[in-house]
Amino acid sequence: MVMNFWKSFRQSTFYKKFKKDKLGVLCLFYIFLMIFISVFAYCLAPDNSKNANWGDLSIKSKPPGFTVLILNIPASHQPESSLSNYFVGLEDYSQSYPIKNYSIKGDTLVYTLYNESEEINIEKQASLRDFPTETSMQTVADKHIQPKTFYLGTDKAGRDYLSRMIIGSRISLSIGFVAVFISLVVGLFFGSIAGYYGGKTDTFVMWLINIVWSIPTLLLVIAITLALGKGFWQVFIAVGLTMWVEVARVVRGQIISVKQSQFVTAAKALGYSNLRILFKHVLPSVIAPIIVISAANFASAILVESGLSFLGLGAQPPTPSWGGMIKESYSDIILGKPFLALIPGMAILLLTLSFMMVGNTLRDALDVKK
Repeated sequence: MVMNFWKSFRQSTFYKKFKKDKLGVLCLFYIFLMIFISVFAYCLAPDNSKNANWGDLSIKSKPPGFTVLILNIPASHQPESSLSNYFVGLEDYSQSYPIKNYSIKGDTLVYTLYNESEEINIEKQASLRDFPTETSMQTVADKHIQPKTFYLGTDKAGRDYLSRMIIGSRISLSIGFVAVFISLVVGLFFGSIAGYYGGKTDTFVMWLINIVWSIPTLLLVIAITLALGKGFWQVFIAVGLTMWVEVARVVRGQIISVKQSQFVTAAKALGYSNLRILFKHVLPSVIAPIIVISAANFASAILVESGLSFLGLGAQPPTPSWGGMIKESYSDIILGKPFLALIPGMAILLLTLSFMMVGNTLRDALDVKK
């Protein structure tokens, strides 16, 4: 059955039109790649601690490709490994220190903490008792002292920037899915009843749409966020509740034109209820423009969330988000470390551009006139 569906889909006009746009296909592939990365973020991130929050101020704001030795001293109590750790991160109670060098003296490990200044050398010691599972200091050095490369450098708190970027992708994609879902539910409801029933119902819905439409989107989102409180889900709801008006307007216009069709008249003559006609016959015929709007709303939701995080109203620290990372590092653009702000900025640009390009490709592929 699945093979038959796939075969018929590949022979459809929509598929043939869509695959002709190479840029649209490339952007769709990039979106699926980002979804895969966000779902398995903690499996792919070099730092799989919760929110990738491990850092050390001695290695703050290091450039991409920075490498340093890391000494890991395990905690007496280690959390049990479970499947959920691969999706929500690991509560790591061990202690990790960036070090310059080390030496072994009997059952004692002498190490020098990392410092940018060559004149400052802080030495510390660790005994074999600190590593209960090991039998010799040479084994400790081999297993617990490893070089670590920060491929995108570190932020102001010395945290791995690549890990923060990977886990931060979850916020941008989640806001898109949740906000678009809310906007579709609310927009389809109001647009459907306004377009199908008309009269006073249409007048009331259009009055409500015009009121919401007249308020600047970002200002309305900020007002709803302040009313609901700062946080992860509050932003999702706030963005979703401000994006439904465009969906409602398009659905209303499409239904007004479709309900004059002969198949709607025939359905009424057969005695079908209004709800059955609306949900089984009218709405499926206006699905194409809804898909295109949803793709555009994905991009808008990502930009709005980034703006809210930049203003401090989005996901709260230590949860990483691309907008919040720009807020933390935008001053570094003129301080010789622009990569801290440019990397999340480019990530937002590529993701929003991909959704817009996929939306344009869908519009052309679904257009029966072309």
